Amino acid sequence: MPKKTAATPETNAQTGEESILVTAAKAIGTAAGKVARLAGAAPDAGPAKSKKIPKLVKKTKSKLPRKEKKAAAAKAAQAAQKSAK
Repeated sequence: MPKKTAATPETNAQTGEESILVTAAKAIGTAAGKVARLAGAAPDAGPAKSKKIPKLVKKTKSKLPRKEKKAAAAKAAQAAQKSAK
């Protein structure tokens, strides 16, 4: 697969003159830039910064690992049985 190359302006290799299309495109671009400047568009503003999305806040609720939870539940069940006797 051939490599992609950057677009080159259409110029006459012998005389170095630009084609009519290139000249017209430059003229149109210049006119559009002047109109945009008068309308208040600021070309020097640069790209807009994206807003940072905050991370989720961690909950303060304590979590025990599964084995500790089971042991605590078994201990509570035994305590409940002893108090019922």
